[in-house]
This record gives sequence, structure tokens and C-alpha cells, in this order.
Amino acid sequence: MSTHQQLLYHIVFSTKRRKRLLNDSIREDVFSYIAGVCKRLDGFPLEVGGYYDHAHLLVRIPARVAVSDFVGKIKSNTSKHLNEGKALGVPFGWQDGFGAFSVSPSNKDAVSRYIGGQMEHHRKRTFEEEYLQLLLKHEVEFDERYVFD
Repeated sequence: MSTHQQLLYHIVFSTKRRKRLLNDSIREDVFSYIAGVCKRLDGFPLEVGGYYDHAHLLVRIPARVAVSDFVGKIKSNTSKHLNEGKALGVPFGWQDGFGAFSVSPSNKDAVSRYIGGQMEHHRKRTFEEEYLQLLLKHEVEFDERYVFD
């Protein structure tokens, strides 16, 4: 019998100290670059977006690749790209951690719309509020004192 899988994740991570470094002039390019890195890692990005201080990915990841390795490579490649290009004029980095939430095929379109609507969404809610809500919604146990670095 052959192997079949459908591993779909909603991944979220912020810039270091949640600095608003993803300004209007580079944000979409950064998200496009992230999508390209996903593809080079044999992932399939369905949606990549975010806000000035964080990114959201809806992505299929091959079963042979650990989620933490996949996210680590995305963050390191993107940071290196931004720092070598010196587009920001300040050192760029992502936070150490991330959130990864499994997505069922029936919720794929809703998560994609949610990611696509980040600029509007954050007119009313901070990243911290959003992230804590995601943890609660997905029943992830956490100690609020240690969620943000």
C-alpha cells in the first residue's frame, strides 16, 4: 500500500520583540519570499500574509519534515535575505518561537481568508491578543508569563 497524507498547518510567528519592521514597502515582498522558501523546502504555501510585526502561513508540509525544522529554515532564510539586502537599515530577526496549528481541509478556506484579512483584522486587535486567542481556540496549554519573548 502506498502512503497518503494531508498535513496542513497554520503557522504564526512575530518579528523579534514584535517590532513593526514589515513596513508597506517590503511586507508583500517578504511574504512572497517566505512562500518561495516554503516551496524550496518541498512545502506548498496556500496563503502567506500578516501584519507589520508578524507573519501567518497556511502551508502543507511533507511528513518527513519536522514542523520546527521547516519554520526554523523559513525564519533563518528570510532573516538572512533581509539583512544581506539591507532594505531595512536595521538588523532584522524573527522571535525564537512560533505557533503551529493543524487545519482540517474543511477549514482551509476560512483560515486562508483570515490570513488574507490581517491588515483589516489588526485595526481592532493586537498581535498579542490575536495569538493568545489562537492558543485558547486550539486548546494549547500555556503560561501567559512566558508566551512572548
